[in-house]
Amino acid sequence: MSDSHHATAGSNPALPGWLLEQAINNLSLGFIIFNAKREVVFCNARYMEIYRLSPEQVKPGTPITQLIQHRLNLGLKIHSAPDEYIRAHRENAIVPVTTIQRFSDGQIITYTVYPMPDGGGMATHEDITSREEISARLKQQYELGKQQEEKLQVRNFQFDTAINNMSQGLCFFDAGHNLIVCNDLFVSMYDLPPGRVGPGTPLTEIVDLRFEAGSFPAMSRDEYLHWRTGVAVSAEPTDSIVELQNGRTFKIRHRPMPDLGWVATHEDITEQRQAEIKIEHMAHHDALTDLANRVLLNERLESALARFQGGEMLAVHHLDLDQFKAVNDTFGHPVGDRLLKVVADRLRGLVRETDTIARTGGDEFVIVQAPVADPTDATSLAESIIELLSQPYDLDGHQAVIGASIGIAVSPGDGSSADTLLRNADLALYRAKGDGRGTFRFFKPAMDEQMQTRRVMEQDLRKALAAGEFELYYQPVVSLESNKISGFEALIRWNHPEKGLVAPAAFIPLAEEIGFIVPLGEWVIRQACITAAQWPDHLQVAVNISAAQFRGSGLMQVIINALATSGLHPTRLEIEITETVLLQDKEATLAVLHRLRALGIRIAMDDFGTGYSSLTYLQCFPFDKIKIDRSFVKDVADNAGSLNIVRAVAALANGMGMAATAEGVETKEQLDRITAEGCTEMQGYLFSRPLPVHEIERLFLSGSGARKPQDKTAAA
Repeated sequence: MSDSHHATAGSNPALPGWLLEQAINNLSLGFIIFNAKREVVFCNARYMEIYRLSPEQVKPGTPITQLIQHRLNLGLKIHSAPDEYIRAHRENAIVPVTTIQRFSDGQIITYTVYPMPDGGGMATHEDITSREEISARLKQQYELGKQQEEKLQVRNFQFDTAINNMSQGLCFFDAGHNLIVCNDLFVSMYDLPPGRVGPGTPLTEIVDLRFEAGSFPAMSRDEYLHWRTGVAVSAEPTDSIVELQNGRTFKIRHRPMPDLGWVATHEDITEQRQAEIKIEHMAHHDALTDLANRVLLNERLESALARFQGGEMLAVHHLDLDQFKAVNDTFGHPVGDRLLKVVADRLRGLVRETDTIARTGGDEFVIVQAPVADPTDATSLAESIIELLSQPYDLDGHQAVIGASIGIAVSPGDGSSADTLLRNADLALYRAKGDGRGTFRFFKPAMDEQMQTRRVMEQDLRKALAAGEFELYYQPVVSLESNKISGFEALIRWNHPEKGLVAPAAFIPLAEEIGFIVPLGEWVIRQACITAAQWPDHLQVAVNISAAQFRGSGLMQVIINALATSGLHPTRLEIEITETVLLQDKEATLAVLHRLRALGIRIAMDDFGTGYSSLTYLQCFPFDKIKIDRSFVKDVADNAGSLNIVRAVAALANGMGMAATAEGVETKEQLDRITAEGCTEMQGYLFSRPLPVHEIERLFLSGSGARKPQDKTAAA
């Protein structure tokens, strides 16, 4: 054997021993032979390569212990002390065994020992580092794949659970109009046979099944399929309201997907739709008489004026019932309400289908007579109204006699806009009542004497702010859940140097008309914040903001400055707006409202039900509160119409996560009713009328916090 490889057969290549040595040296395994003394007899080149040994380190006669020590020096990981490990390999009997060695550098070597008859042994050594790494990666990939499969199974279960617990029917279709998946509710909504609908079912087959089940709109199968196909191939999101012949109403939200398929949700909005129709009707009609209210009156009048621009005339009759208050005072409100209903019925019998009757106030009505050939047509109707309404009334056993006064404005001579005609008819009514009642008067320009009074008030208003004549009164708002004061509404009063205390209704409309409401409103915001900052932290203050203030660009900064100057936390400030605020420049107004909300300021919809009462306003902004107007609360205890409106609005507010505040609560009966119908707050004379700040603090804030309502039923 050569010196370098420990050969014993010489270096002649022709010798068989040399050939054997060459074969062993070319093995992929490391190979070593040792004698009974545990000394090296032979090792091949691969062995030296595996352990990074030189020929000198493994020459024949080298103790095996030195080779083991060399491995330890290379970083062999062992579970015992080095000396014990070496001694065990030197002294233990040689038995067939396979061992895996792991080194600190990551190398993995496996060796197998074979005993030999002379007491020595031989061993093969294989570097399996790469193989183990591949095996580890395969195992990792297997485990990862297994985890992903388990996650997929969980997700599929979660997906199935989620879609089958949705409140809407859900369906996915591919580009070929074949069903990918749908939930159980989709199947049940349309009364489809469960076994007939599944992945791969064509849209046409599902439509056929719907028609067989009677779950289809008022159109033919082909018409419906053509419409749905048109929606399906459209790349635009589509929302549709579909009314089925079985009486159900569904809202379908269609959303295209990138692969030309689509997903659609089907929501049963039957009850919501019915409630909307009911609320919409109530929003446009008087609850007591079912006549048009101001909203519908304005719409009809504007529409008639637009149609008659070519020169045709129309007449606006403003009616006020004479002696109605006496009937109310004598026989009570129920009889008064019955009288108003009878008056409405009598008026219906006098007008044409093209005319409109509206109840605009307690005992005030407006009739739009359209068209009229000349003013004598208006005279004839007015005379008929006065005559008929003057006839006696039998009201549940009570006899009553009333009259009517009427003011008339005729377009285009008395005005070409709805506001002008209504205002001039009102001026004419004022003259008719001043002339002895029970008569009618046409508008005349001389009736503008009231405008003189208006101009005087305008001049006084403009001086009042600088003169310090304005004062804020505060009315408590009571939480019906906690039965404690939750805040106060700031209400402005005018201490006129000659007329004394002037109520807001007497000057606010004029202030809005002339633009004075903007500086006046800014003063209110600043003063309310300064005052409320001195109150306990749980009390809020509500401030009314007009449409004119929103039209300006400085409202946001005024509020921010008021909060900063006073130190009042934004969450304690509540802004009250009416629907008219959203009528002009809706997007800009909504932007301001969202910025206010972002600061933490609460936003309330005030006087809901008396204006346009459009549900779209509640959809376009998440109001914190809806305030139900006092006109509905007043009769809630004994008038079904008012009760139904309060019930509907409270349910709407609660359903949308908003507070519902009833205004003008004056009796215990009203309080019980609004509480039972779901209102969350109240304010009104039952607890306290609006009071100056010093009275508020003396009566309600003199202790450690706000007093409870049972402590005081009225402050005046």
